[in-house]
Amino acid sequence: MIELNEIAVGGGKPFVLIAGPCVIESEELIFKTALAIKNITGELNIPYIFKSSYKKANRTSVDSFTGIGDDEALKILAKVKKELSLPVLTDVHTTEEIEKASDIADILQIPAFLSRQTDLLLTAGRSGKIINVKKGQFLAPDDMKHVAEKIASTGNNKIMLTERGTTFGYHNLVVDMRSFVIMKEFGYPVVMDATHSVQLPSKGNTSGGEPKFIKPLARAAAAVGIDALFLEVHPNPEKALSDASSQLPLSELKDLLVDIKAIDKAVKRY
Repeated sequence: MIELNEIAVGGGKPFVLIAGPCVIESEELIFKTALAIKNITGELNIPYIFKSSYKKANRTSVDSFTGIGDDEALKILAKVKKELSLPVLTDVHTTEEIEKASDIADILQIPAFLSRQTDLLLTAGRSGKIINVKKGQFLAPDDMKHVAEKIASTGNNKIMLTERGTTFGYHNLVVDMRSFVIMKEFGYPVVMDATHSVQLPSKGNTSGGEPKFIKPLARAAAAVGIDALFLEVHPNPEKALSDASSQLPLSELKDLLVDIKAIDKAVKRY
């Protein structure tokens, strides 16, 4: 189990929500979304960690949106953390980014395509922060044992392992629900990323997606027994500057969380 302020992740505790827009587009959008999700999770009594990337390094096209600028985006994250009293999670892509991001973020996230990068994992571990690693689309769930061991070798055992789909042919991902059982055997909390799991990678000059599968996959993962649910949520996904085809509309979040909470409660009674 990992403890973050008053939030406990794992150890049979109720699931935690990690959610927010894919990337920081503007201060107005971020605060609107973070506050709305905070109100929903407060009403439903669901622990909540805010997520948004301050920059996007893995883009399909050279013309794809990567961010509003590192310093400005990090300032917005810091403001969300302070003014809304929310813990925050953000991605890091290089060892150089870790020091800057760890000054603000409570959780550093290693993107799936970097999940085997030893120097990045070791430097992240040495930060002392909670580290959430997305399982690479090219990895089997048992491969994540080696990923976790790299971080743990620094003396940092605050590790979370996230499923986000496995490459299936070209431009497609599938989620093997067995992966949660396998990764949980390593002793760390497991997370379901229900939005990246519906992506259709690199379809044309952007990644596509099938958002109609977000809710079924989230419910299925909750039935297996996840410790946290990761969702990218946007007030208007069609106008999102990143991952427009795979974010959950903010208006649909509450009903989904009601379902997930009921499933989570039923599973964890046993």
